[in-house]
Amino acid sequence: MKKSDFKDKRVTVMGIGLHGGGIATVRFFASAGAKVIATDLKTEKELKSSINKLKDLKNVKFILGQHRIEDFENVDLVVKSPAAPWTSKHIQAALKKKIPVEMDSSIFFKLCKLPIIGVTGTKGKTTTATLIAEILKTAGKNVFTAGIGQKPVLNLLDKIGETKKGVVVFELSSWRLSGLGRQGLSPHIAVVTNIYPDHLNYYGTMEKYIADKKYIFANQKSDDYVVLNYDNEVTRELAKSTKSKIIFFSTAEIPGHSMSNWTSNVFVRSGKIIFNENRNETDICDLNDIKLRGGHNIGNVLAAVAAASAFGIAPEKICEAIKNFKGVEHRLEFVREIDKVKYVNDTAATMPDAAIAGINSFSEPIILIAGGADKNLEFNKLAKVISNKAKKLILLKGEATEKIKSELKKINYEKIIDSEFDSMGKAVVRAKNIAGPGDVVLLSPCAASFGLFLNEFDRGDKFREAVAKL
Repeated sequence: MKKSDFKDKRVTVMGIGLHGGGIATVRFFASAGAKVIATDLKTEKELKSSINKLKDLKNVKFILGQHRIEDFENVDLVVKSPAAPWTSKHIQAALKKKIPVEMDSSIFFKLCKLPIIGVTGTKGKTTTATLIAEILKTAGKNVFTAGIGQKPVLNLLDKIGETKKGVVVFELSSWRLSGLGRQGLSPHIAVVTNIYPDHLNYYGTMEKYIADKKYIFANQKSDDYVVLNYDNEVTRELAKSTKSKIIFFSTAEIPGHSMSNWTSNVFVRSGKIIFNENRNETDICDLNDIKLRGGHNIGNVLAAVAAASAFGIAPEKICEAIKNFKGVEHRLEFVREIDKVKYVNDTAATMPDAAIAGINSFSEPIILIAGGADKNLEFNKLAKVISNKAKKLILLKGEATEKIKSELKKINYEKIIDSEFDSMGKAVVRAKNIAGPGDVVLLSPCAASFGLFLNEFDRGDKFREAVAKL
């Protein structure tokens, strides 16, 4: 496939959105000379900021506030947004007419000539992907990043151009992986940080969620690599269904094995990170070299070490990058200290397990700001952690909030709830009023953001803005 193949083709881009990905997709096909139909269920008023960024394009027709069946049946290609389900009647109409349906991820993989390191997982994929990129840069590699945080995808292809040297680090959600799976595509190095229950409002079952995650290595060849978390039961089991070379990582030494494609380990022993390849051990660095807060981040670092080692990066360069890596915004991000109270933004904790990891990263008393929209997840374990670790709980309105309250009631611990608000500003002001010296005000929501915020990053931005005003 070449970009020029799209010239004069009729292409429907399903989903413009507000976060940049849809904009990049529309611009990519318009610049290729395609006749683009950009359609979104949101209205022109709701999409004003995005539409303004596309107004200069002459070969784009906007269909807003609706999706029309004819825009999916009478075109040459449909590009589905990551969040739209494959069961959508519009996508199904295109497939019934044998019209190709792609995603930005599958188009990118087909057009990109550079090796790709793909990173997925329920938790830690952004931190891991970012650290991998930093290690590669430290080693002098020409690095391109795609999909990390909110970073758009298809506009990167023009930046890569005809370069023959370099590597792409691509953060892959389960949704984007579904697009790769349907096209028989996988990256050269695949990293799965962990798999926990998440997005069950979309998938319905864990089995369907895991099936999409598996696409990151499902189409790898025997000379490709898959990096798997030995400490996570689901990812450990995935090793049985891969044909590529396996590198396990673990916070402890890994026992012997009989799998012929299991070639290497990254593990911790006596406070050191060690890479073991065919029984030859190499010290990478000390755990004390890691600047990131939280025990869960050790796993993210180990995953990055495994991927970088698979790519052939020297241990001293890996260690240098780890020493200099201070983390990613919106993930246990220190915002400010006021009157000896620290304010920490962990808005990326959109599920209970992530919030538990965030809460357990502190020994100080915590004023926790949590709650929001539900993803059909369970909150009983989180409620117990809140009852043990939090000093007070401030809630943001939403269906998940009601489930948290219900779980706290079951263990007779409703008294920890201080208040409930429909805005971040009010929640932060209340937190300041009840926090004392030595406390930590932690935004670790354990829930999705829709309803009160544009997305999880908007929620984190609102927290930082509110703290800045204190």
